[in-house]
Amino acid sequence: MIRYTLAASCIALALTANANATPVDEELEALKARIEQLESQQQKESEPLVAEEKKKDNAVKFGGAVRVNYSYEDFDDDNADRGGDFDFDLFRIDVSGSYEDLSYSAQYRWFEYMNVIQHAWIGYNFTEQQQGKIGVTQVPFGMLTYASNSYFFSSNFYLGLEDDYDMGLNYTYTGDKNRLDLAFYKNDEQGGLDGYVSDRTDRYAYDVVGIRLEGEDAYAAPTDGYDAAELNTFNARYAHNLAFNDVDVELGASIQAGQLEIANGTDGDNVAAAIHGVVNYDRWNVKLQMTDYKYDVDGMDVERIVVAAYHFYDSIPAEATTYIANVAYSLPVDIGPISNLTFYNDYSVVTDKSADLDDTFMNVTGMAITAGGLYTYVDFVVGKNQPFIGGTMVGDGDTNKRFNINFGYYF
Repeated sequence: MIRYTLAASCIALALTANANATPVDEELEALKARIEQLESQQQKESEPLVAEEKKKDNAVKFGGAVRVNYSYEDFDDDNADRGGDFDFDLFRIDVSGSYEDLSYSAQYRWFEYMNVIQHAWIGYNFTEQQQGKIGVTQVPFGMLTYASNSYFFSSNFYLGLEDDYDMGLNYTYTGDKNRLDLAFYKNDEQGGLDGYVSDRTDRYAYDVVGIRLEGEDAYAAPTDGYDAAELNTFNARYAHNLAFNDVDVELGASIQAGQLEIANGTDGDNVAAAIHGVVNYDRWNVKLQMTDYKYDVDGMDVERIVVAAYHFYDSIPAEATTYIANVAYSLPVDIGPISNLTFYNDYSVVTDKSADLDDTFMNVTGMAITAGGLYTYVDFVVGKNQPFIGGTMVGDGDTNKRFNINFGYYF
């Protein structure tokens, strides 16, 4: 607007000068100087706005959570005699941000018994549809972000096949109706077999840490020489979205293949594959997945693999097939601070195990309560040969029950 007004003034002044037949050089020079002065002033006034926009684009965002947990376990006599236990669960800090096409995100968690990194990555947006990441990222396998609704995940989590995080490179293409994920993980988040960590059991997600020898206890540390770690793992995942009137469907397939590095020099490898479907209709959500995996070690008939997480060792079958079937219903409400209730039933089974090990199953019937920053899981769990429900994936135990309430405040 300033430029147009001044330009009109210049034209008018020039026409007047010609009509009067008088020199106008001095007037034009003065007017030119005034235009430059106003343009300079306008540029200076806009600089703080540009700086503020850059500052906003480069802002670091902090968040986190505090969680406490109540549990009543029929498989623990001491817990049952006390009427259950009420414990501190975790405190976590999240940090994220972006600058132009760069982005980053990290999360660190403090438990009573360990401190762990959950994820930490740096990303670059090649286009609006394509992103690359480097660091500790979520492994693209099966249903994302979770193959479950409850606080306890599905049985796949305890096999390292749900919400797992490792160190490597990710590429994601997201279109209107499809998504492609490709990833290469050099090793687990602790740096593999030679990682500089004080305790290999202190990790958020389950990873392979050894080969379980015949006769060893399921919870024992790996025997010297049979320590192991995941190495050079490739992942590919494709998901396609379909719409039928009011029904949205996601159909997907995943594959994972990698090596095992074993301390005694023996070579090993692993492969896993999954197909999944997610259906959303109105307030209903259905999740279905079938997964098959296998670990091989040259020269050994391996039946059990040592895994670690949450400050202890455990064991899983060297091969198995898993099935997941979940249903959830989300109900908006207006009950004081409560804005939403999500009712769900998550069911998972692990079968066709190596060495004819007994099946594992876990059924979680629960409700998630949203009230501002407070998010609460209320779960009733029935499980057999299920970690955290009184069993292990390689066990032959009884069917156990656990009632659990997890209170979390997210900020």
